[in-house]
Amino acid sequence: MKVVYPGSFDPITLGHLDIIQRASSKFDEVVVLILNNPSKKVMFDVSQRISFIEEAIKNYDNVIVDSYDGLLVEYLRINRIDSIVKGLRAFTDFEYEFQMALMNHYLEPDMETFFLMTSNKYSFVSSSMVKEASKFGADISALVPKHVNAAIISKIRGDNQ
Repeated sequence: MKVVYPGSFDPITLGHLDIIQRASSKFDEVVVLILNNPSKKVMFDVSQRISFIEEAIKNYDNVIVDSYDGLLVEYLRINRIDSIVKGLRAFTDFEYEFQMALMNHYLEPDMETFFLMTSNKYSFVSSSMVKEASKFGADISALVPKHVNAAIISKIRGDNQ
């Protein structure tokens, strides 16, 4: 069975990788799908995020990366995929993700969403918090892959401008 793990992944965190690793052991193929949300202010463009994820998943034979501008259900229809996996950190995540799952199911009744609880060690980690903390000089090296940490530090210093 093929499953899509959608998100903005700006940037990918070790919490995301925890979900990817666990999903890859349960599904035949995992598509990590970067959805472009024009209402979100991003730190990294889509091509950078794809590169970060590809580096982080290079040891997983059944995980690929893709991106899409549009509704998740459209991507799933085009690619003949009927399953989504989402990671949950807290009850607030569940409320939001449950509503999204219901909307996706309404738009595509054959679609199923599978929820995986994030490991306790990453239950507080989000891309938004990582970006915020890093902008104030906090050490986020235990929360993101090494190559992502280096890119964030470089971005904050203005090395990539």
